[in-house]
Amino acid sequence: MGLEKYNQKRNFRKTKEPIGEKEKGKKKLRYVIQHHMARREHYDLRLEWNGVLISFAVPKGPSFNPKDKRLAIKVEDHPIAYRNFEGTIPKGEYGGGTVMLFDQGYYEPIGDFQKGLKKGNLKFVIRGKRIKGAFTLVRFKENNWLLIKENDKYINSDDINNYKTSIKTGRTMEEISLNKEKKKFKTSRKDAIICGIKITNPDKIIFKNPKITKLDIALYYHKVAKKMLPLIKNRIISTIRMPDGYGGEKFFKKHLGENPYLGKVTIPNNSLKKEDYYYIKDEQGLIYEVQMNSFEFHIWGSLVSDINHPDMMVFDLDPEESLSLDKIQDGVKDLKKILNELNLKASIKTSGGKGYHIIVFLKQKVTWKKFRNIAKMIAEALEERYPDKYTTNIRKKERKGKIFIDWIRNTKSATSVAPYSLRLKNKPTLSVPIAWNKIDEIGPQDFTIDDYLKD
Repeated sequence: MGLEKYNQKRNFRKTKEPIGEKEKGKKKLRYVIQHHMARREHYDLRLEWNGVLISFAVPKGPSFNPKDKRLAIKVEDHPIAYRNFEGTIPKGEYGGGTVMLFDQGYYEPIGDFQKGLKKGNLKFVIRGKRIKGAFTLVRFKENNWLLIKENDKYINSDDINNYKTSIKTGRTMEEISLNKEKKKFKTSRKDAIICGIKITNPDKIIFKNPKITKLDIALYYHKVAKKMLPLIKNRIISTIRMPDGYGGEKFFKKHLGENPYLGKVTIPNNSLKKEDYYYIKDEQGLIYEVQMNSFEFHIWGSLVSDINHPDMMVFDLDPEESLSLDKIQDGVKDLKKILNELNLKASIKTSGGKGYHIIVFLKQKVTWKKFRNIAKMIAEALEERYPDKYTTNIRKKERKGKIFIDWIRNTKSATSVAPYSLRLKNKPTLSVPIAWNKIDEIGPQDFTIDDYLKD
């Protein structure tokens, strides 16, 4: 169908939808479902093909039950860039209403997709975060098709109406509607004031794509401080500083100093020489560190009030490069089984990198030596139960097709990335706590600082 009809229907001076332009495809075919609260509520299923998104309006949305035959009305092709669109289309414009990203991922055609499109019979496997498995689209009259779930292991009785939030930003329809477009944090001043702390060079660009400034980062930490502080305050911190932005020099800072808002504790090192370490007491200490170009935060596993008795055990699931997201998520579930058997309660967060971090808070007082031995025992139990899937060997050549269970950080003076910390990777990802029942929906790099600045 091409994108002519798509462009003709829209006034791009009024709508923030992307202009229709064909794109070169990638190795994997992309797919998206958008929940669209327009004149009539519906779901839009979009499948990448020949440089565009073939699109179907599905009034009731997809079903996980093969007995359900859902009406799918074929509409004009959309540009591939539309797969990231979330926001409001102005009232009076074509499709006016709120659009929420319900699901994203990839799909694989079964058979000759081009012939199937012509004949009116498309079979494909969806590999999304909420929707998975084989589906068929069958045409029965002009642009009217039926979307049917095929028999496979992903059949269940879930109702898609139970999903109320965006797969990308975590916002509800109402929240998206109230935030019609991303807020821009502009400042023409040399300095900006947050929490009473002066942020110098607020317009300095730290990330180029998307464009994130030093002020953006300060505003992000100000925004998440209430959630972040209970998890990091009164724990010794180290930070990664990046004064010249991404691409410039970055360095790990263990002995901070220079911050009048931080607490200080003196601890003897292995040579019995006393060294000063610092910890965050409140939001002022956090924001001042951002002012000092500390953008990534790491914390100890013990509180400063009881430095020799750790209470926070961290396991980092570090996958070999070739492993799929499904296998990494299975790793999280397998580790949780072991922890459940040991009656240990655990929480999970995205790493902002390749894997996930599982955190166990211990109530019983133990020494660092015993703490380390417990962590080692848990990791080795997982390796012993699934030797073909996991390894505790730190050497990269031993990780082929496996996930490295990094338990080694559970020693005195070792650190792990703090919950809600920005990661200084190739994009501004975050290490964010998530619910256990969301593990199949959220990838390790799904949250970025850009998402939080939208609200």
